[in-house]
Amino acid sequence: MSRRDDADADEATSLASPSTPGVPDAEVEIDVTDVRRLLAAQHPDLAALPLEPLAHGWDNVLFRLGETRIVRLPRRAAAVALVLNEQRWLPELRDRLPIPIPSPERIGVGDADHPWPWSVLPWLPGECADRTPPRAEEATRFADFLRALHVPAPDRAPLSPVRGVPLARREGAFHERLARVAARVDDIDVHVRSLWDAALAAPVAREALWLHGDLHAQNVLVDGGRLSAVIDWGDVTAGDVATDLALSLLAAEDRYLALGRPRPDIEMRAAHAARERGIPTPRPIAGLWYRKGIVYQA
Repeated sequence: MSRRDDADADEATSLASPSTPGVPDAEVEIDVTDVRRLLAAQHPDLAALPLEPLAHGWDNVLFRLGETRIVRLPRRAAAVALVLNEQRWLPELRDRLPIPIPSPERIGVGDADHPWPWSVLPWLPGECADRTPPRAEEATRFADFLRALHVPAPDRAPLSPVRGVPLARREGAFHERLARVAARVDDIDVHVRSLWDAALAAPVAREALWLHGDLHAQNVLVDGGRLSAVIDWGDVTAGDVATDLALSLLAAEDRYLALGRPRPDIEMRAAHAARERGIPTPRPIAGLWYRKGIVYQA
């Protein structure tokens, strides 16, 4: 998998309580004995490999298995659907993507003590891109990755209620969050509210394409300046790829801006989706994501 899973590994040195601030409590506590038991019952050829706790995040707990694998198990019921998404769809996406992804090598089912599905994943080296930025020339590889990913999804692809959807569906959540911010600061003025009105007027996506759904810098790994993996695919869905671009604004750097832009309607939706996530004045979409603006030219 990687050195992080929804929360930084150095904030998750203990897999038991007390919890990392802001991270939900585990609904099921999992230790090495539990993982060893599951492996022995379902993948006995792996059960004798060295096993050690690695990290936990919002949804999952990670154990290092030997030198080349990770065991990833849900720690909350909310993660079950995300694990099943990864198990079902990552094997289909893996072979056509030019950057590695953690497609499950083995899958497991729950037992009396851990009732949920789980996966054995490849160990993918690297550090999160927010800590170790990639070299500028990696822009082309990432553009090629997104071009390979953002293709029409099949009718049976998963659909998210919040990722890749028209912004109008997020209006209630936006105003609720805006009200919370307005109660603490004085910066929510007519101009800020007008940005949301403009967002609602942006063109609606014409087709449902595959998207990662949570494509920010902590879900991109870098090893030696090179993009080594894109991880954490539980939110993979069919929908508007502007969601991926909006999240990518969090990581875009000025040195990539000369490389190109996506089609204008996608860029518009991405910028507004970024504002919905709290980025007040997003920069133009960087060419890191779409080389020479040709990805969506129809």
